[in-house]
Amino acid sequence: AAAAGEFRPHPAKPQETAFLQYTSGSTGQPKGVILTHANLLANIRAMGEEVRASSTDIFVSWLPLYHDMGLIGAWLGSLYYGMALVLMSPLAFLTRPGRWLWTIHRHRGTITAGPNFAYELCNSKIAESRLEGLDLGSLRLAFNGAEPVSANTVRRFSERFARYGLKAHAMAPVYGLAEAAVGLAFPPLGRPPLIDRIVRESFITRGRAIPAGSDDHGALEFVACGRPLPGYQVRIVDTAGRELPEREEGRLEFQGPSATSGYLRNPAATRRLFDGEWLDSGDLAYIAAGDIYLTSRSKDVIIRGGRNIYPHELEEAAGDIPGIRKGCVAVFGSSDPDTATERVIVVAETREEEPASRDALQTRIREIATDLLGMPPEEVILAPPHTVLKTSSGEIRRAAVRELFETGQIGRHARAVWWQLVHLTLVSWRPRLRSLWRMLSDAAYAAYAHVIYRLLAPTVWLLVTLLPRASWRWEVIRRGARLMLRLLRIPLSVDGLEHLPRQQPCVIVANHASYLDGMMLVATLPVEPAFVAKAELADGFVARRFLESIGTVFVERFDKLRGVDDARGLVQS
Repeated sequence: AAAAGEFRPHPAKPQETAFLQYTSGSTGQPKGVILTHANLLANIRAMGEEVRASSTDIFVSWLPLYHDMGLIGAWLGSLYYGMALVLMSPLAFLTRPGRWLWTIHRHRGTITAGPNFAYELCNSKIAESRLEGLDLGSLRLAFNGAEPVSANTVRRFSERFARYGLKAHAMAPVYGLAEAAVGLAFPPLGRPPLIDRIVRESFITRGRAIPAGSDDHGALEFVACGRPLPGYQVRIVDTAGRELPEREEGRLEFQGPSATSGYLRNPAATRRLFDGEWLDSGDLAYIAAGDIYLTSRSKDVIIRGGRNIYPHELEEAAGDIPGIRKGCVAVFGSSDPDTATERVIVVAETREEEPASRDALQTRIREIATDLLGMPPEEVILAPPHTVLKTSSGEIRRAAVRELFETGQIGRHARAVWWQLVHLTLVSWRPRLRSLWRMLSDAAYAAYAHVIYRLLAPTVWLLVTLLPRASWRWEVIRRGARLMLRLLRIPLSVDGLEHLPRQQPCVIVANHASYLDGMMLVATLPVEPAFVAKAELADGFVARRFLESIGTVFVERFDKLRGVDDARGLVQS
């Protein structure tokens, strides 16, 4: 659009933005991930080092170049390592999936990649007669990523195409995300896919991935998506940001040289992305023996009756029903305004129009859902083809399908473009209003808590500092703490008090998680403890007078010699 002029080459610097990579939008609005030249080169080098890429490799890809796996992994990766790239049209693959495999055969491809649905298409849409003479023996890596990896798909693909030369270790489930450029975790070279079978009940109720026995036919299965690439770190944390041990599900956070600096013109989303130096992937996972097992997107998990419901498993099972379009099933939670609980909604595409056949399909979906979830879904909707929306990599856009459901748009013909634009504008304001309401609610609660504290604290302080007996002082503190928790509607549950020795000295060590810790301990402990506090608290009259009245022992934190003396005195007392 600019006027004609002389070309001036731009000497790019490592920290300059190379391009913006938009997230898939599977759980909300796409966001522009800022990637620098240094980010891209770091990720390409890490992936290449892990798979020992070289100019002798041949990459066969049908992935579109607007998708990160196709753009960075296939195109830029091939350019960097000087390997041949055989590029197909995505439509050529989608119309005839067998072309992908025959292109690998014809060009003796060594590396290829695709989302899970691509391998499933090869399982279900290619007749055996069209595979005669196929040789996949040259293929050393077939990356499976960009969407949840199905244990059944991996198992069936590996078993079916083993007779056509596919090596057992060629299938490589991987994990990555736009915020890390593309790749984050790869499996070790030469290792067949790992499938972890875990006890269903303990996982959906407590988030613990306990290995299941071979006779447990209801076990959940998750596929190992590899280990962090060289130079990258991954951890699993709970909702409070505390790191979890192995085999406990939580949010996956990461660090690495290709981690983005944030989202373009979206400071609110950028703040949510970062947890200190760590970046929140938005995925739920657990780690076992160093391998990452992805379980779901955190926003996609449905919580009902204290149980976590993972949509992907039911979507896959419903897609296997004859008459239901495979890969075109969306399971999501929709809030019930009357009960304030989440309803489980299933939307499945079908071409069946006969009422009896549709009733049979709905009944079958309910039966499968009850078997998997232990409860039937509230609603099963059979929709026409192309109702279930997807991302460019084939991921189900559950949030968008939920929006269609809640606005009564499922199955309706598309409205005029002008109406869609007006609707989009109105919908875009809804999250902002919700956010404003949450902010106002939080501010109101904080003000209320502040008032309650200001009313109770002076009375408790005065009584504690004036009452002559220690037992009376502790009773006042205990009752004051419990009253404040009750007025603030903060629930308090206590387990294990019977293990607290009453007739001998002991030390209680508590993690300092918040300013409520002391109040919780006072409200909970049936004994009269002596608190240990930092010496700085003795500087102010109000705090010192109160703490001295309950026998607090002050210790020095910065002067090492005084700190040692204080510790010795504490032990002797």
